[in-house]
Amino acid sequence: MADAKTADAQFTIGADSHLAMDQPGAMIHADTKAESVAAGMEGDYDGKPTPEELGTLRRVAGKIPYTAYVLCFAEFCERGSYYSSVGVISNFVNRSLPRGGNGYGAPPKGSQSTAGALGLGTVKATAVSQSFKMLVYCLPVIFGYIADTYTGRFKLICYGVGVFGVAHALMIASGAPSLLQHGHSAAPYLISLYVLAIGAAMFKPCVSPTLLDQIEETKPTIKTLKTGERVIIDPESTTERVVLWFYLLINVGGFLGVPSSYLAKNVGWMATFALPMGIYVPLPFVLWYLHKRLTLYPPGGSDLFNCFKVLGICLKSNFKRFGRHGFWEAAKPSVLAANGSSKTVPWNDQFVDDVRRTFQATGMFCFFPIQYINDNGLGISADALSTMLRTDGQPNDLISNFNSLSIIIMAPVLNYLLYPYLRSKHIHFGPVARITFGLFLSAVGAVGYTVLNYYAYKIGPCGHYGSSKSCVDADGNSLVANISVWWMAIPYALGGISELFVNVPAYGLAYSRAPKNMRSLVTALNLFSTGIAYALGLAFAGIIKDPFLTWDLGAPAIIGFVAAALFYYLFRHIDEEEYVLSTNDDYHLQHQSDSSIAGTEINEKAVNADSTKVV
Repeated sequence: MADAKTADAQFTIGADSHLAMDQPGAMIHADTKAESVAAGMEGDYDGKPTPEELGTLRRVAGKIPYTAYVLCFAEFCERGSYYSSVGVISNFVNRSLPRGGNGYGAPPKGSQSTAGALGLGTVKATAVSQSFKMLVYCLPVIFGYIADTYTGRFKLICYGVGVFGVAHALMIASGAPSLLQHGHSAAPYLISLYVLAIGAAMFKPCVSPTLLDQIEETKPTIKTLKTGERVIIDPESTTERVVLWFYLLINVGGFLGVPSSYLAKNVGWMATFALPMGIYVPLPFVLWYLHKRLTLYPPGGSDLFNCFKVLGICLKSNFKRFGRHGFWEAAKPSVLAANGSSKTVPWNDQFVDDVRRTFQATGMFCFFPIQYINDNGLGISADALSTMLRTDGQPNDLISNFNSLSIIIMAPVLNYLLYPYLRSKHIHFGPVARITFGLFLSAVGAVGYTVLNYYAYKIGPCGHYGSSKSCVDADGNSLVANISVWWMAIPYALGGISELFVNVPAYGLAYSRAPKNMRSLVTALNLFSTGIAYALGLAFAGIIKDPFLTWDLGAPAIIGFVAAALFYYLFRHIDEEEYVLSTNDDYHLQHQSDSSIAGTEINEKAVNADSTKVV
């Protein structure tokens, strides 16, 4: 089953970056935005642009250090080993060891049967798959906080890679023929799977902020090109370029589920699980090479508790204005002082604005679970559908890779064709409009799954029990409907394209508003909505089976259409706002005596921003 790989890519978008998929090059800034950026650039420095230059000169990407590309390769190794492992979970757990197969889990050559091992059925396969992926996307909230506050990002990345190695070794062992044939594969396989979840949860929230730390340009700078054109070397555009490389390699890694599907179908499970180990092997050596060449920042604490303190003050003082304009004003030090409060708070007014903007943007994530469910099917319902269709010798789980393929193909189409055309026609296709279209598109894809399942039940030899273990002939070969499994490429591709419209603008908008000292944690929170989708799949595991599969796929489609309309209604005003980059460098500012709420002099707290580059 396809994962939200695009969502992985968005980890790279931090508080000082925005992935503008609707821009072929650097972003074009309006004068109002240029003024806000200029206000955030403290002091003079060589090449500092004026507000007029910020609004008129072309912006270009700066030089990207080679270590950033090497770190992107490390992400490819991690994602490739992960996706080539998890793409076959459903068949390994759901289907039994094929009769007449080679003993390694592969079915007889030329049969319609699929690879299998444990034979636990769709309900337990759903429970295993959804609980595993729920941990992958929920545990990063804990590890992101640990990285921000205690260990630092790179150290936690290394710990996660070590855990990965243990998981892959156990997984290979679980595919041994002696264990498969005697029914003893379940324990080592399940242990390896959940160990893999812990490793991924350590790695995922840390690698993208570490990648962004390697970008040296932190402020816009004027440069004259050889042609004589004066341009702005823009950190935002530089980040955009790194993100696109990172994004591309994630999906190339995700596409490695294709060879793993073929290995399971034609060779067996040990060879299938050896593939991710082979992809993983370079990773420790890459990190060893990088650790003395990266710019690393020590843990500087997290602003999580300050965010809750801000929310608490606002709820206490402005509860009646919750969700309306002015709700967050109550926590600003200037407002507290004006109201005669003696409370001293460890933040400034801009931090409160950042908290407000972060809560507003991340509110969008509440709609993401339904998009992901429609993208991939509730639980393993889409995988169950694939077992009812004619495969003609192809692995049934191969088809899910059209999700990654559609992303790889469509990203440059959006970046260089569609969005530039819309801009040339002065058509504003803002982030909320794009997300709304993505929610709608994923619901259309879910309709495709539903229609296919309806006809698989209608014309299949087993009726409404086509995915059940009992739907076999006298020789134990699967009986299927006379519908090609390749029809599923359409809804899978629509789901992948919908991720480009949903995840890219929404994650970029949310990250651009996040407090600086919570980057790893906010990265993890972006994953949490996907974890909710898996939790829902786990909660409904008992009904993700025959004869309910048509409604398992159709009900989320209906909800998706309603969610798209509701999302646009709630957030459409954001498309009218100018994108503003958070420029608050010190979130722990203690005010001097002239701005102290208590009226007493307090020394300004320095931010621990010293980098520890090892050369």
